Amino acid sequence: MKKVLIIQSSPLGEHSNSRKLIEMFDSKLKEYGGEIKVRDLTLTPPPHLNIQTLNDFKNDCEGFKASDGSSLDLSNELIEEIKESSLIVIGAPMWNFGVPSSLKAWIDHISVAGKTFSYTESGPVGLLKDKKVIIAVASGGVYTGEMSSYDFGGPHLKAILGLLGMTDVQIVRLEGVALPDNMEQAISNAKKDIENITL
Repeated sequence: MKKVLIIQSSPLGEHSNSRKLIEMFDSKLKEYGGEIKVRDLTLTPPPHLNIQTLNDFKNDCEGFKASDGSSLDLSNELIEEIKESSLIVIGAPMWNFGVPSSLKAWIDHISVAGKTFSYTESGPVGLLKDKKVIIAVASGGVYTGEMSSYDFGGPHLKAILGLLGMTDVQIVRLEGVALPDNMEQAISNAKKDIENITL
């Protein structure tokens, strides 16, 4: 059975535009089929990495026993969720031209040498292959075209996912929602982009 993993990172609940954007995918996800699992990073925020976790990542990669193993439990759980999924949808609100810290912490927990990518003589090789990813970006301003150089969220996610082997990545945007009288147009544009998404 196909499995869909939805990553939510906005703490704004029903007021979150990235959550509204993901809701617009409802018919697409029904068409895709499969079991849906939601990982809400605001309900269970991953901790930022500390020296123990980083040392345990290194020891685990090199075949040495971690201090007590517990610091790796969450990382292993998050990685397993990705491995089990064929489609991953990531809600990524733009905060200060980037992503929320909870989403960055999630990235840090899944980007583990020896588990999700490996170093080779010709460079790093991703180990999480054959997956489709949709990044649902919501922003107050419009950061395509002339303002694209200010968007460090979507491109960063696409780059790190590519490092991990997930190269089939599509970005859908609900943008310009803070501009006066623009919400209706922003939603219309997002729906058109969703129609063009291939799953």
